[in-house]
Amino acid sequence: MIKEDILDKARRREDLTEREALFLWERVPLCDLAGAADDVRREVMAEAAGAGYAGGPGVVTWQIDRNVNITNVCVSGCKFCNFHCRPAEKERASVLALEEYVPRIEEALALGADQLLLQGGLHPGLGIEFYEELFGELKRLYPGLRLHALGPPEVAHIARLSGLGVREVLERLVAAGLDSLPGAGAEILVDEVRRAISPGKPTVVQWLEVMAEAHRMNLPTSATMMYGHVETPRHIVQHLIKLRDLQAARPEGTHGFVAFIPWVFRSDGTALEREGVAPDFKPVVSRFSPLEYLRVIALSRLVLNNVRNIQASWLTVGVQVAQMALHSGANDLGSIMIEENVVSAAGARNQFDAEGIQAAIRGAGFEPQLRDQLYKLR
Repeated sequence: MIKEDILDKARRREDLTEREALFLWERVPLCDLAGAADDVRREVMAEAAGAGYAGGPGVVTWQIDRNVNITNVCVSGCKFCNFHCRPAEKERASVLALEEYVPRIEEALALGADQLLLQGGLHPGLGIEFYEELFGELKRLYPGLRLHALGPPEVAHIARLSGLGVREVLERLVAAGLDSLPGAGAEILVDEVRRAISPGKPTVVQWLEVMAEAHRMNLPTSATMMYGHVETPRHIVQHLIKLRDLQAARPEGTHGFVAFIPWVFRSDGTALEREGVAPDFKPVVSRFSPLEYLRVIALSRLVLNNVRNIQASWLTVGVQVAQMALHSGANDLGSIMIEENVVSAAGARNQFDAEGIQAAIRGAGFEPQLRDQLYKLR
């Protein structure tokens, strides 16, 4: 293969094959990969601004929202998660009461938030009626607050518990107040990896089916990837291509994936770190490399030629690496995340406020623009 030919193909935003994408990962210097990704970012962001979205070649977007965990009870058994507990752990198990949301929301609104990111687990006792009531009450109390909630694993779990199809679950959640669906629980969309790190989660096919149904409904979604554990570069490439192909299959004019967010596995105190995975059961520890992260960002921009926004995960990589990612294909720095519990429980300690995130964007040479979940200017 000739490096320049593949990079030119990527700059033209044509679909890369698995072999071509893997060649870029393994054989192309980061400076060339990041340069091509930045060229694509500039072009895509110019188009975004022309279409009325936040953006532009010299712009980086950001958001204010709050991440609230509905419950810490989960039966998926993910080996990378310290936050969850089993239903039998009575002293730890909790489900947030409605009155506990109010001070959290009030604080978030006072800080300028327009959205609540609601995440939970696969709780064996919470069916569709629980979420309908919760979303309905939150919308009654705060009708202007967007609910960016759950994710494909939770939707598939609720469907199974409630004896419903995925479409009906999504329709009922939207009727109750759901505004958009996060890309939670993707990890790596390769079943052999999922069996090793999250054995109780829905399969790759189930994750993709939930998202495909959401796209058919024109429910805005995002996509994620957690890497840096037991996956290989080929798994990363396969993950990206599955997302690109699903995005390409969405009905014309629908939102599909509005953003992609890759983030780095943090191992502190996790079962992966303690127990490893079969067959050797060696501890799996965080292997964060800034250069590898920048390669992930750049490759994501070049493979995901139909996803407009690539977000840098400052929470897991820190400010300086996130700033470099803005020159390697990323165009968004995500939210200041007024509250975050899951990744923080595994060792992520970075924090931002509104002034800090804007200063970081300016420090990287860009103009900050505050946006909403659909990447419209606020």
